[in-house]
Amino acid sequence: MITRTVSKNPRTTRGDLVNDLQRAGTKVTKATISNTLRRQGLKSCSARRVPLLKPVHVQARLKFAREHLDDPEEDWENVIWSDETKIELFGKNSTRRVWRRKNAELYPKNTIPTVKHGGGNIMLWGCFSAKGPGRLIRVKERMNGAMYREILSDNLLPSARALKMKRGWVFQHDNDPKHTARATKEWLRKKHFKVLEWPSQSPDLNPIENLWRELKVRVAQRQPQNITALEEICMEEWAKIPATEDPVAAR
Repeated sequence: MITRTVSKNPRTTRGDLVNDLQRAGTKVTKATISNTLRRQGLKSCSARRVPLLKPVHVQARLKFAREHLDDPEEDWENVIWSDETKIELFGKNSTRRVWRRKNAELYPKNTIPTVKHGGGNIMLWGCFSAKGPGRLIRVKERMNGAMYREILSDNLLPSARALKMKRGWVFQHDNDPKHTARATKEWLRKKHFKVLEWPSQSPDLNPIENLWRELKVRVAQRQPQNITALEEICMEEWAKIPATEDPVAAR
């Protein structure tokens, strides 16, 4: 009964199981439940947060994967990946535990759907390539299309030059409305930037997520106490990340 219940609903807690069994006339402890599930190869883990995907998103991601399945490694090395992220000054994102087997962390029942930017204290825009981190800046106001184009104008080409990108390098950004606005597309076209077509709701496909995670771990270890310190530490730690910690290879 225990294994069947958590296989059907991995978010079932030990307390739920104790109560269910008690109503069925069986008295067990939480430790007994843990031991029983562990013997079945199940353990309690934090539920992974993944993008909320509708069928149309699944099809777009599958199409993207098939189109690029045989792309040589050199093609990916010539991509500048970009994204925005929010970093919190204090606090941790809430977690939810699930019972799952080894290597089953990304099964839909074992994950928590998310959308981008669930909260935080400062917003950052950054980019990188296989050769290392590009520029990182703080976005101090609510970003609109004009501000996004200004960020690209001030930071994208300088990043490409600093990273010594080869001729014909490709720019990646997601399908945020600011990124896909007609004015932004026209600006990119006039600048002759080649843009990688990107499936919606796919931040997990972007290797910059590895870089954001690395940055957030480094920042948290330094425990900034105010917004000014948070921004300064973000910039310092970003500059320290070496090109050898290749987020593309880590995917």
